[in-house]
Amino acid sequence: DRRHKSLAILSSDPEKKDCDDEIIGGICYRAYPEMRFAEIAFCAVSASQQVKGYGTKLMNLLKMHAVTEGIEFFITYADNYAIGYFKKQGFTKAVSMPKGRYQGLIKDYDGGTIMECYVHPTIDFTRVPEMIQAQKEFLLQRIRAGTAKSDKVVYPPLPPDFYAGQDVKSRAEKGAAERSLAIPGVSEAGWTMADLMASTRDAKDSDKKKHQLKSDLLALVSKVQDQQYSWCFRDPVDTNEVKDYCDVVNDPIDLKTIEKRIRRGDWYKTKHMLFSDMMKMVNNCKLYNGEGNSYYDCAVSLEKYLASISPMFTE
Repeated sequence: DRRHKSLAILSSDPEKKDCDDEIIGGICYRAYPEMRFAEIAFCAVSASQQVKGYGTKLMNLLKMHAVTEGIEFFITYADNYAIGYFKKQGFTKAVSMPKGRYQGLIKDYDGGTIMECYVHPTIDFTRVPEMIQAQKEFLLQRIRAGTAKSDKVVYPPLPPDFYAGQDVKSRAEKGAAERSLAIPGVSEAGWTMADLMASTRDAKDSDKKKHQLKSDLLALVSKVQDQQYSWCFRDPVDTNEVKDYCDVVNDPIDLKTIEKRIRRGDWYKTKHMLFSDMMKMVNNCKLYNGEGNSYYDCAVSLEKYLASISPMFTE
C-alpha cells in the first residue's frame, strides 16, 4: 500500500549486510495529514535484538520524523503483549484526540486496545535520555549544594515538651508547616515555609483541580471539533494566502491554538475563559467574511452550538 510508510533500523555489522539479520527492527504507519494524526499499523524488533533499547530508539526516530509531517498524534491498536511497550513510549489508553478526526479512517480490531500518543512539536525525542540525565544531575547538584553543610550535623532528639503550647491536633496546613519548620535541622537543610506549604493537602488538591480543569477543557474542545461545521476553525488562518486577515482581525484564534494553550496548562483559569475564546473565534470569522458565504454560515452554526452547551462552561 503506497499510502503507508516504513522506518527501519539496520545493523552496521558488515557481515550482516544484505541478509535477513541486517534488519534490527521496523515500524509501519499511515499518516492522515489533513487530520494531523498517523496510525501505527506494525511495529516489531528482531527477537535476537530485543531488550536492547532498539524499540524505544525506533519510536523516538519516528516521532522526530512525524513532527516534520505535521503529525500531532499517533494512534494504534495494541494487543495484550504490546500494551506495556507502548506505555513506555508515551502512549495512553485515554484517547484525547477528537473521535471525529479518526473515526472511519482507521480499522477497529477485536481484542485490541486503542492507544494514543501526543507528539510534542518542540521536543527532541532522540535526546530524551540525555535530557533526563541532565535533569537528574541538576537536581543532585541542588540537593548537594543545599545539604553540604547540614547533612553531617546530628541533632539531639526532640525533648518531651517540644510541642508544649502548640495545637498539635490542628490539621491546618500552615500550622503543620510551622511545626515542621520548628524542628531543628529542617530549615538548615534548606526547607522553607513555601516548600512545606507546597507539600500540603491544599497544594495537592489544587493540582488535582488544575488537572481536572485541563481534562474538562479538552473535552469541551473535542465536542466542538466533532461538529461538521468546525472544519474552518481547526487551524490558524494562513496569512500567506489571506494577506489582509490581520488588518481586519486584531486577535486571531482557532481550535488548534486553543488546544495548545490548554495542554500548556497555564492559560485558561476557568471554563468561561475558554468560552470567551470560542466566541472570539466565531466573531472573528463573521467580521472578516461577512454574510452570504459558507464560512459565515459555519460561524452562525457554531455560535448556536456554543449557546446550546453554554451551561457546560459554567459548571
